[in-house]
Amino acid sequence: MSANDEQSHPRQPAPHGPDPVQTLLLVLVVVLVLGGTGYVCVTHPSLTAPIAAVGGVGAALAAAFGVAVALRRR
Repeated sequence: MSANDEQSHPRQPAPHGPDPVQTLLLVLVVVLVLGGTGYVCVTHPSLTAPIAAVGGVGAALAAAFGVAVALRRR
């Protein structure tokens, strides 16, 4: 690659940090899911135990997914 090629095609800087729109959507989804779950637990107390079990499994899966994504970015 010659010096002329580097001048005509400068390298783009690597993005720093997460995309703000993606972060906002993630926060919105988390708030809506937690709010909906809380509402169901309050209005239907018999569903509290099954919802808690699904939440525990979901938390474990989310943690495993987060670790996998963090290790892949290295």
